[in-house]
Amino acid sequence: MNVLTPDDFTTAAEPFALFNEWFAEAKQREINDPNAMALATVDADGLPNVRMVLLKGVDSAGFVFYTNEESAKGRELAASGKAALLFHWKSLRRQVRIRGSVAEVSNAEADAYFASRPRDSRIGAWASQQSRPLESRFALEKAVALYAAKYAIGDIPRPPYWKGFRVTPQAFEFWADRPFRLHDRALFTREAEGWRKERLYP
Repeated sequence: MNVLTPDDFTTAAEPFALFNEWFAEAKQREINDPNAMALATVDADGLPNVRMVLLKGVDSAGFVFYTNEESAKGRELAASGKAALLFHWKSLRRQVRIRGSVAEVSNAEADAYFASRPRDSRIGAWASQQSRPLESRFALEKAVALYAAKYAIGDIPRPPYWKGFRVTPQAFEFWADRPFRLHDRALFTREAEGWRKERLYP
């Protein structure tokens, strides 16, 4: 694979291909969770929230992750329909920022991914009332035990509130570390006729 160097990545014409090249290299060289990304949303007052989630799919339609739609991020995504993502691959000294619109993935897509998760993770999705007050660790463990007993035999269905979300990028920014903080930055902005690209000062 011909991964673009910091000197020439700004010549890339299309952001998804460039992201896929960087992501492939991150999978080989990043020590922990190369698919980890910061997800930023805003609440009803416009106050930002950010947390780490895991990328579970990427294609030309966008970037997919899964969560409880009744969690804080789920409610904020539903209210605004917009989000920002940040990948930071420290081992590569690279970052990718993404901003765009958000929509739910299909039930079939969410079902397929949920079925691929470890059994204990599927039980956990039923047991956790994500983002809501928890009276004690024991209460969580009790809920896990109850659902483990309920689904002791057979398949574990996807909870109706456990959804997938796809961020469709309106903009990508690629950043690569360079000496003396003279970093390379390239911004891709979606327009009607395609992607507009420009270099940015560090």
